[in-house]
Amino acid sequence: MANYKRLQVPKGEKITVANGQLKVPNKPIIAYLEGDGIGIDIWKPTRTVIDAAVKKAYGGQREIAWMEIYAGEKAQKVYGELLPEETFAAMREFLIGLKGPLTTPIGSGFRSLNVALRQVLDLYACIRPVKYMPGFPSPIKNPEIVDIVIFREAVEDIYAGIEWQSNSPEAKKLISFLSDNFKTKIDPASGVGIKPISPNGSKRLVRKAIQYALQYGRKHVTLVHKGNIMKYTEGAFMQWGYELAQAEFKDKAITTQELNEKYKGQIPTGKVVLNDYVADNMLQQLILRPGQFEVIAAPNLNGDYLSEVAAALVGGIGVAPGGNIGDYMALFEPTHGTAPLHAGKNDANPSSQILSACMMLDYMGWPEASAKIKTALEKTIQQKKVTYDLARQMQGATLLTSSAFGEAVAANL
Repeated sequence: MANYKRLQVPKGEKITVANGQLKVPNKPIIAYLEGDGIGIDIWKPTRTVIDAAVKKAYGGQREIAWMEIYAGEKAQKVYGELLPEETFAAMREFLIGLKGPLTTPIGSGFRSLNVALRQVLDLYACIRPVKYMPGFPSPIKNPEIVDIVIFREAVEDIYAGIEWQSNSPEAKKLISFLSDNFKTKIDPASGVGIKPISPNGSKRLVRKAIQYALQYGRKHVTLVHKGNIMKYTEGAFMQWGYELAQAEFKDKAITTQELNEKYKGQIPTGKVVLNDYVADNMLQQLILRPGQFEVIAAPNLNGDYLSEVAAALVGGIGVAPGGNIGDYMALFEPTHGTAPLHAGKNDANPSSQILSACMMLDYMGWPEASAKIKTALEKTIQQKKVTYDLARQMQGATLLTSSAFGEAVAANL
């Protein structure tokens, strides 16, 4: 194991990769990043629930050795910088981590710490499962039909950070170059940006989405794009997705046209249907007919919009989990922000981070512990033992602190 200046490596074993598969020991070292703002409030109950579930599921034969790593405000105190190299080194060595929300202080030099982590570690697939859990308040009539997994490309598109401010020397130079060489007509005072979407970045995301659908028996993978306008970026994302399916999943993936013409509308066992929607129509259909979507793959910005809208259907981002996954490395996180006004008050809802931990356990190949947590969380919500955000939407709710909520979920395991 590497020598770290400020990180304490606990007693445990490293997760490794062999023959293209993760090898998870019975006492794996898992990195955790407490996070900023309410991170301090939601991490402790999350760990309470995870440790109790693992113990109950495996009778003490398995446990997690937690190793704290740093980013954001806590890293600034420990290292004097927001994203220390030791954090990246630890993730590369131990492969799997669970993080809380991070803020990016103004003037830090980072557009987003979350984006920087994804890009530096090449965690290119931001995966957001969106499934209704009975008891959570929802704005739609039949939220129980919502069961969608969104694969959002995480390191390209406008999040690559290539843009220049209005009237900056760089913006003026680029506008002038475009005008002189390509006869474009752009207001000289414009802010400008470049939107990179690559064949490799698009195909590896769609590959993960199709693999997931086949592994878990989902019948539809939907590519979402704005290719009717941005033909050579988002339109290309769609085209590259179809090309990938034809090249690598020829016997498993079919198009909607093939479904209707060759299979008379009946999806054969073991196959998945690949279709596509233009982004603006997709946002509408996601609300009107969410039950028709199972797996969605989208470029970064569209995936961001879709994740937020889908989460609203099942109770909001406060109960929506997420995972940033590369070829093998994975960093799981709640999808909400740091909520600094609630930091340290022990009243924030840890459900999103608890569900993100379930994603982590599933990824590790420990589904029994994950299933126990989901069942216990659902039972706790149905008992109306909830934190303030849900209590104000429920009649007869028992208001709990963050830590008490974690204890209630653990008691229901």
